[in-house]
Amino acid sequence: MERSLELANMTRVHEFILLGLSTRVGLRETLFAVFLTLYLLTLLENTLIVYLVCTHSELHKPMYFFLGNLSCLEMCYVSVTMPSLLVGLWAGPCPMPFTACIVQLFLFISFIGTKCTLLASMAYDRYVAICRPLHYPLLMRPQVYTGLAMTSWLGGLLSSIIKATCITSLSYCGPNVLNHFFCDVSPLLNLSCTHVSLTELVDFLSAIIIFCGSLLVALASYVAIGRAIFRMPSTTARCKALSTCASHLAVMGIFYSVVLFIYSRPNRIQSTDLNKELSVIYTVVTPLCSPVIYCLRNKEVHRAFRKTLPPH
Repeated sequence: MERSLELANMTRVHEFILLGLSTRVGLRETLFAVFLTLYLLTLLENTLIVYLVCTHSELHKPMYFFLGNLSCLEMCYVSVTMPSLLVGLWAGPCPMPFTACIVQLFLFISFIGTKCTLLASMAYDRYVAICRPLHYPLLMRPQVYTGLAMTSWLGGLLSSIIKATCITSLSYCGPNVLNHFFCDVSPLLNLSCTHVSLTELVDFLSAIIIFCGSLLVALASYVAIGRAIFRMPSTTARCKALSTCASHLAVMGIFYSVVLFIYSRPNRIQSTDLNKELSVIYTVVTPLCSPVIYCLRNKEVHRAFRKTLPPH
């Protein structure tokens, strides 16, 4: 037993090789230019949202407070995975130290957990606004929406501490090639040379609590919203109510559907090219599209943006 432990320590993996999004040289150069542009656009869009929400008093409302938090989250979220994606496209398969891989994993899990609960908080805000409009100032007073946002961030952080601790405790003494563009849970579990049943169980239970719990809150909110809209007497009132929810529903639908497809099973998932392509949707596409979707038909954001522009 002691000899096997000594052998495992001698052959312990100190770095992982990330294969990246693509190994084709000609395609990598094109994809690098595309994803670098998308990354810069994502940072620009979300920075603009945060700036508008902070500097315009007409946007000092719970809905925009959550939107500002979401934009901060998207910038952090995309900055965790995009650098390794870009490095892989620029230089090909690249090594990542074990510690750096675990840090990336920790931040990624934390931000994805925060996003789940933050989207649920935004759904609850829309529920109160449409179903309990007279009580909205009381039910969504500053202490409440600030508390919901803090709970979202702390919930993601707690989930990440538990998951990352379990994954770090595993032994990696065999192959060290990750068929992915960042350090994700499933590829790391696939490379472990020890039993991962307990880690898989922890991963599954935390997914149930954070992901499914927040999804159920969001779905319950929108079921109540749907009933309230259906009972509204005028078509104009229905359309106005729907317009306040459409953006959040679109963002939530894209994010939850992709994450649910990849992470809903407790068994280890093989790191296929399909999984990498789907990961691009929720790590790159949703942070880019969220500001556009939320602000495309939002007149208050349009007015605030026009005030920011220099006079002609």
